[in-house]
Amino acid sequence: MLLKLGVRAQKSLGQHFLLDEAVIKRQVDYADIKKGERVLEIGPGLGFLTSALIDSGARVIAIETDHKFCQYLRDKFGDKIELLCADATQIDFPEFDKVVSNIPYNISSEITFKILEGKFDLAVIMYQKEFAERLVAGEASAIYGRLSVMAAYRADCELLEIVPRRAFWPEPKIDSAIVRMKSRPPRFKPKDERLFVEVVRVLFSHRRKMIANALISGAPALGMSREEMKALSQEIPYGNERVEMLTPEEIGEISDFLFDVKSRKNCG
Repeated sequence: MLLKLGVRAQKSLGQHFLLDEAVIKRQVDYADIKKGERVLEIGPGLGFLTSALIDSGARVIAIETDHKFCQYLRDKFGDKIELLCADATQIDFPEFDKVVSNIPYNISSEITFKILEGKFDLAVIMYQKEFAERLVAGEASAIYGRLSVMAAYRADCELLEIVPRRAFWPEPKIDSAIVRMKSRPPRFKPKDERLFVEVVRVLFSHRRKMIANALISGAPALGMSREEMKALSQEIPYGNERVEMLTPEEIGEISDFLFDVKSRKNCG
C-alpha cells in the first residue's frame, strides 16, 4: 500500500503503523464510544484505526500532517470523517469528546500535554512503553516526573496493556502500551494554576537538588530573584525533600506558598 502511494514510513516522524486487528478492536472497545460521539484521532496514517472508529459509530475528526496520507484518507473515507491536514502540534484542536489515537512517538509529550490542558472526557492512546510507564508513575518512583504530575493533576490514568513491537510495521525497537486517561476536575485547586505548572517544571528540571535549592536555581522563571528565594529557603514547604518524593498536592502547597509570598510583595 505504501509503495502504491509512493511513500515510506518515516521513523523521523514516529510513523509505525498498527496492523494487529485484535489490538485495534480492543483499543476502540476501551473507549466505550457512544454513537455520534466526536472522537479525535491524531496521525491516522493509512486509516486502520480510523475504520474501526467509524464502525463504532463515532464522528471521527482526524488530524494528519502527511499530505500523501491526507489524499489517501480523503479517497478512502470521503465525508465519513472530518479530516484536517495539519501539524497537530501547531493547530488548535476542534471540539471533541474522546481521543483514540496511536500518536506518532516523536510528538507524544507535546500532544499529551495539549490534550490534558484542554476539555475531553476520555482518551485511549498508544504510546511507547517507556513513555506510558512515566505517564502513570507515582511519587517515589525513579521515573516519576513532570508528565506524571500533570497527568495525575488532571486525569485518572491507567496502563491497560503492553503491545509487542511485532504488532507494528515497520517494527519499532521497543514495545508499546495503551493508556486510558479519564478526565476529571483537578484533585486540588492551586491558588494560581500557571504558577503551579511552572513550579512543577522548575522542580523537575532540577530534580537532583533538594526543593529549596531547586527553587533558588529556577527562581527567575518563577518571577523572583535567586536572592529573594534564598531568603525564604527555611520557610519553603518540604524544602529538604526531593521532588520525586512529593505528591502533586504537596507540590501544590509549595506553589501556594510562593503565590502568597509574591502577593505580599506586590501589595507592599
